[in-house]
This record gives sequence, C-alpha cells and structure tokens, in this order.
Amino acid sequence: MTRLLIMTLVHDPDDARIRYRMLHTLQAASFRISYAAPFAAFGRLPPPGVRALDLPRSAGRRRLRALLAARRLLRREVAAHDLVVLHDPELLLAVLLPGCRRARGKVVWDVQEHTAAAVVTRPWVPAAVGWLLPPLIRSVERWAERSLTLILAEPTYQERFRTPQQVIRNCVPVNAAAPGPEGALPRAVYLGRLTRARGLGELLELGQTLARRIDLELIGPADQECVAELEAAVAAGWVSWSGFLANPDALRRLPGALAGLCLLRGQPNYSHSVPMKVLEYMAAGVPVVTTPNPASMELVRRAGCGEVVPFGSTARARQVLLGWAADPGTARRFGAAGRRLVRAEYDWDQEGRRLVEFVQAAAGGGQRSRAC
Repeated sequence: MTRLLIMTLVHDPDDARIRYRMLHTLQAASFRISYAAPFAAFGRLPPPGVRALDLPRSAGRRRLRALLAARRLLRREVAAHDLVVLHDPELLLAVLLPGCRRARGKVVWDVQEHTAAAVVTRPWVPAAVGWLLPPLIRSVERWAERSLTLILAEPTYQERFRTPQQVIRNCVPVNAAAPGPEGALPRAVYLGRLTRARGLGELLELGQTLARRIDLELIGPADQECVAELEAAVAAGWVSWSGFLANPDALRRLPGALAGLCLLRGQPNYSHSVPMKVLEYMAAGVPVVTTPNPASMELVRRAGCGEVVPFGSTARARQVLLGWAADPGTARRFGAAGRRLVRAEYDWDQEGRRLVEFVQAAAGGGQRSRAC
C-alpha cells in the first residue's frame, strides 16, 4: 500500500482543495495517508482514517518555529513514506535546509497560487524589503523545478516554469441536482475568507444599501482586524455571518441563492487564478457577480453565467442584484449556464482520477516533474 505524507503549515487543515478534494480522493483510492497540519492552532479535528501529525501554524512574521518543526517532522517521517506532498511554498525551505536532502526525490509541491505576486500583498511583509521577495521566490521555484515533482493548480502557472508540469486544476464536485434561485427568498451569498483585499468593505456597503430588500449572507472566516467591523454590520442587520464552515456544509448553503458574490480587488495575485468561490457558485446553479480580475471575468463571460462589475462599484453590483430579484428568469438562465459549463469542464471527479494516476506514478518512481 502506497504511503503518503501530506503537509501544510499555512492552510487551514479543512482547506477545501487539500482535505475535501485531494486527500479525500487519495484516501478513497486506498492510499495510506499521514496528514501533518496545524490542527490544534485552527481548532480542527483530523479527518477520519488518516494518521494526524500536529504542526505549529505559520502566520504573520511568526514563521521560523513552524518551519523548523516541519523540518524535524520531515526528517523523521520521510523514510516511512513513499511520497511527500507539500502545500505551502515556504515548506520548500524545509526541504532546502541541511539534513533533508534524502527527502527531495520523494517530494511533490502542489503549486496553489502565483507565489511572487501574492507575497508582496501580505500585510506582514515589511514594505522596505517587499521588492526583494519576488526574485528570491522565483529562484526557489527554479530550484524546485529542477529538484522536485510539481503539480499546478492552474494551467496559467505553467508560464513560471521552463518544462511542462502536471496540472491538477482547482475543480469542484458537481452534485446530481442543484436548484436555481427560483422560489428562493432574495439572498446573495459570499463564500470564502473575508479580508479587505477580497472586498470586505464593498460587501458591507452592499449589505447596508440592500438591507430589507436582499439578504446578504457571508460564509467564511475573517482576518482578525476585520472581525469588529463584521460584528457591527451583523448587529446593524446589514449582513449575516456564519464564520467558518467545513466546505461540504458551506456548499450546502449555496443552492437557492439569488447570486454569488466575488468582489476581489484588482491585485496581481488575483489575476492568474479562477477563484474557487466562482466555481462553487456555478456548480450550485447560482449566478455570479464578479469584479474584472482576468481569470474570473473570462470564465463568467465565457459561461454566460453572470455579470462583471467594476472594481469598487457597489452601485453597479446593487443594480444587478435588484434587477435579478425583479426578473428571476434571467437569474435562472445565468445559473443554469454556469452549472452546465462546470459540469463539462470543472468537475472534480475527472480531475481526481488524474490526481490518483499521477500520484501512483510519482510514488512508484515513474513520474518526475513532467506532465502526464
């Protein structure tokens, strides 16, 4: 039986891609899995049937302790596993550090974001040194390409690498049936982490202007500096906020909504990836309102499943939502169109089969940093 070690320091152990897509699929394919993640730090229970290894959480500027703990765990566990799957770019440093050379032939890095573009937007990065990080990250990526096996979560990430890499896209499960917004109370939803860069200010302003006409439901954890503002908006009746929900529970809240909102701001790290929330709205038959980040804008327009509104334009988003509330037939058509495209192109069942084949080959030594 193939033995896998899955590691993250940064992600919530209940991260949808890691736990509810990849780990679940590999577990169903009879891989024996150890999962090293910050369970205690996030207050999460390990998935059933896996060997759980608790790690510190890497967050803000407090990262060295977690990195050293990951290095110790990797050195201790690598001999007992056939393959190690890393889900954070900073875990590459654990492999680079002395003493982990023998692990390198077993390591797969799951590339989940445009790292160089993302890191400069992090609030914990000092402005004085932020410009140094992108070239340093690109150097580490080039080393990883030469030394490790890679999986790309988006086809557009291929442009960062010189050789073809395996793509295991961010896709979503598509249930047999999902109702559209017909007959639902007017309810717009947002699913995902709540931060300023992800449009929290716009969401709260929208909730205030739509109060008593369209309910705005926010589903997901919030950055600490946003919690007080969120709680005040809930107390004022502008929005409802569930906080964190496990991905299967969150997805069950989507069907029947009038619209799914993706009001990301115009930052480079949002330009290269289709937001998972957009695919999840589409899979649930919910029409989408998105800002014009290139990846989400192209998908929504190609599917014909919603509207693209300018960055920061809550007035236009409000107009769209009120229009759909008055004309639910249009919303139904948008929702059905999005669901059709996701079923055809973004269903996790197909992507999961590719993942299993890739991991089997990599664990058996037949796959090394090349696309299948």
